[in-house]
Amino acid sequence: MSVRTSSAVAKSLAAAVLTGGLLTAGVTPAAAVVSVAPAADPAPATVTVTGEGSASTAPDMAVLTAGVEVTEPTAKEALAAQSAASAELLAALRKQGIADRDVQTESLSLNAVYQQDTAGGQAKLTGYQAGQAFSVKIRDIRKVGAVIQAAMDATGDAGRVNGVAFDVADPAALQTAARKAAAHDAHDKAAQHAKLAGRRLGRLVSLTEGESGRPRPVAMPAVAYDKESVPVAPGEIEDQIQVTAVYELN
Repeated sequence: MSVRTSSAVAKSLAAAVLTGGLLTAGVTPAAAVVSVAPAADPAPATVTVTGEGSASTAPDMAVLTAGVEVTEPTAKEALAAQSAASAELLAALRKQGIADRDVQTESLSLNAVYQQDTAGGQAKLTGYQAGQAFSVKIRDIRKVGAVIQAAMDATGDAGRVNGVAFDVADPAALQTAARKAAAHDAHDKAAQHAKLAGRRLGRLVSLTEGESGRPRPVAMPAVAYDKESVPVAPGEIEDQIQVTAVYELN
């Protein structure tokens, strides 16, 4: 049996490390163990495009903004006259078949009226102006002209028509059609970019929808209406949707 001194063991270990040999004495230094991770796959190439889509349809309802405005010497008289005119307006709307749930007060005001002295002196209080405006949903679009006429006939010079906007009661179908058109537009653009780059269009990575917006007709002032027939032109309602899509390129 042979015995090796500690000095000899140390020399053997050092020699093994320097020569890169394997140690057979049952001891492996930690510094000699190297772990190499496989290289990560490179990120796939992608293309980002914006798709736009629109759809239009005839409106099936209207929102009328109408009200009353009066001027009287005192605040009490102005409020009384405004209340009486508003009551006449609401009664006329009910006679046209407008439900109470479709009428909502939009604004209520009472303001002092001053007249400036032509000589440059202090402005003089001449009275008070009271007004009230209502938002009226007209669910039978064929009655828009008749409703406006009835409101103006009932309120006389106190009547005001601030505007009318046309809409659809349920915009879901219109939005679906616009969304479908936007998605198709994005796919077609991505396919074109892939072809130009000499690649094939891969899977859809992400799809983000932006805000949609439906243009509204310009509000018409009261003087724009013919007092005899009150003609209106509903036109069409358009929904526009924009999406951003990211596709892989193979």
